Amino acid sequence: MSRYTFSSESVSEGHPDKVCDYIADSILDAHLEGDPQSRVACEVLCKSGQVVLAGEITSRTTVDYESVARRAIREIGYTDPDEPFNADGVRVTQFISKQSGDIAMGVDTGGAGDQGIMFGYATSETPELMPLPVQLAHKLSRRLSVARKNNERSWLRPDSKTQVSVTYEDHAPVRVETVLVSTQHRSDVSRAEILDYVASCLCPEVLGIWFGPHVEILVNPTGQFIEGGPSADCGVTGRKIIVDTYGGMGRHGGGAFSGKDPSKVDRSGAYFGRFVARQVVSRGFAERAEVQVAYAIGRAEPVSVRVDTFGTGDWRAAEDFVRTFDFRPAAMIERLDLRRPVYRQTTNYGHFGRPGLPWET
Repeated sequence: MSRYTFSSESVSEGHPDKVCDYIADSILDAHLEGDPQSRVACEVLCKSGQVVLAGEITSRTTVDYESVARRAIREIGYTDPDEPFNADGVRVTQFISKQSGDIAMGVDTGGAGDQGIMFGYATSETPELMPLPVQLAHKLSRRLSVARKNNERSWLRPDSKTQVSVTYEDHAPVRVETVLVSTQHRSDVSRAEILDYVASCLCPEVLGIWFGPHVEILVNPTGQFIEGGPSADCGVTGRKIIVDTYGGMGRHGGGAFSGKDPSKVDRSGAYFGRFVARQVVSRGFAERAEVQVAYAIGRAEPVSVRVDTFGTGDWRAAEDFVRTFDFRPAAMIERLDLRRPVYRQTTNYGHFGRPGLPWET
């Protein structure tokens, strides 16, 4: 019997890196609203009272980037004027140019916006066809976020991280071993109150049947978490790619998602790979499936397409099935209707395993 423990993490929308991702996706959606053919590659850096926007954008619509950035920060919850990083007080610096013509000449004809490899993954171990550790970590992070926004506890602050460790036997999850929560809080709250509240969040609707009395619960292990968010730490787009995908259970090609329009196969290829992997599992070809696709810049046909079923099904049938899908960028974009402003809703709590997204149907 194969027995091991696997851990995955999640972060809230107030984490410095996620603040950057949300600003970048907000800028992307603002462009797609006015021009679905917009080419957007937006990077963001946040630190103290500074927001830096950089990248390449070609679009027929004009966007007030500073206004979009401030609105995104306000939506996250950084509004306290006493903090260095707040929606009204930050300084927004812009370094935005147009997309290179060398890239555009290949993309305009339906080619990939860059070279690279992308992976899609699915597993039958949860109803969402996602690995259990990252799915539980996301549920717990979202629970804390909802509590803060509903003012269930006035001392909660936007920045938080969760981590869940799950024991597997023969590659099937059997129980949760450890739950770790680090949540930013106001300075005048007692540690006992924080511990009691976090424990109350570990309810059946969050951790389901996997949670039991044996679970080790760790909360703010340093003792306190008062200083957080971009006021205390630097954030950059694209640094939470494992949180965004499968918590490390499935492989990752290295390309980030946020701030990129769907002509960038880093995003559309990974989304379509997930879509296809879901079909492999949901149609019964395998219990687990991982789809890899590779591209050359400017070329429409992928360099390679591969599926791995990890010995859990008929890999030859799965491979034949996967090859019936059209992995050309234009075809993926059309099939999943990716030129719509849907990307702000993908930024937080994982790009996969959530209802309402076209690659999750």
